[in-house]
Amino acid sequence: MSAPAPAEAPPDLNEVRLVGRVSGEPAERVLPSGDPIVTLRVVVRREASTARRNAAPVDTIDVACFSATTRRRAAALTADTVVEVEGSLRRRFFRTAQGAASRYEVEAASVRRVKG
Repeated sequence: MSAPAPAEAPPDLNEVRLVGRVSGEPAERVLPSGDPIVTLRVVVRREASTARRNAAPVDTIDVACFSATTRRRAAALTADTVVEVEGSLRRRFFRTAQGAASRYEVEAASVRRVKG
């Protein structure tokens, strides 16, 4: 009698989907590497069952747009526009006057307006 085959681990998955409101005007800039980027913040309400007591009932999430299409779409957004963002969670490293730092943000694969 042979031993059962070990179960395969599920594949790694890094997918993010957000639907929320743009909190302010998107910012266009060029990174030190020369890559253009558009960044924005999306405010997403939490469900009542997941919000901690005395905590803000929303999350404000930074979104980075690198591709020409996502940059163009993000740059055309205005504050309070309802959007859907799909992408991946990324940790970005950079230097500050105090030394090395990092932050998490969603790297957008797609950005689209949603009727609010």
